[in-house]
Amino acid sequence: MIDEVIEQYQNHDNLDIRVELHKKYSKNRLGFNNWIFSNYQNTDGVKILELGCGTGELWKSNLDSIDKMKQLIITDFSNDMVETTKSVIGNRDNVNYERMDIQNISFKNETFDIVIANMLLHHVNDIDKAISEVNRVLKKGGIFYCATFGENGVVDYLASLFKDVVNQNLENKTFTLQNGKAFLNKYFDTVEKLIYDDELQVTSIDDLVQYIQSLKGISEIGSLEEEIIRNRLESEFNNGMLIIPKEYGMFIARKES
Repeated sequence: MIDEVIEQYQNHDNLDIRVELHKKYSKNRLGFNNWIFSNYQNTDGVKILELGCGTGELWKSNLDSIDKMKQLIITDFSNDMVETTKSVIGNRDNVNYERMDIQNISFKNETFDIVIANMLLHHVNDIDKAISEVNRVLKKGGIFYCATFGENGVVDYLASLFKDVVNQNLENKTFTLQNGKAFLNKYFDTVEKLIYDDELQVTSIDDLVQYIQSLKGISEIGSLEEEIIRNRLESEFNNGMLIIPKEYGMFIARKES
């Protein structure tokens, strides 16, 4: 799995396509990243580590908050993602950028007040190792925020439209809203789950075809011929729209001792 993930995220093109679809057609106009950020207890003078920064979407509407931090470390296993996020945040005295694997965090014990890892844990080979590393670098009283998806969301719905030609069980379910708490409970004293209420109201078949094709390498539907994808979607659109369920949320895990 890890080789496919590395290929998928060696640059930000595929991720950009998926992010744009959610921006354009999500019913909840707050936006998932703004909702995530609104749940952070980001007090002044904190040290924060972000693992798996992606394209920096989390920070685009929240740049002012960075000035209040003591230090922000931005990391990803992809150099391209780190550089893309750097182009969003820019050069700041209290921000550092590094390439890093969540399974091998290169900081001392109890370094950070907050650790962030959004839409990341389902990609790693050893989830227990990753979470134990997060726990190790968090200070006592520290908080780990990790957003993820559920098992009944966008890709699963799209897979159901093509169940006669592909394996319907496409989405990576190694760390989800359904099973993530069990992983986190092994390493943290308290774990809270929050749900983001949303759906996609897609009005362009072209945009959805492009979204599905961006999944090539991580889901079978991404490898289907464009004509097959397009014809099936045309049969599913109702009055020029396709409603696609979303199941997103986040865990807040606290290290109290």
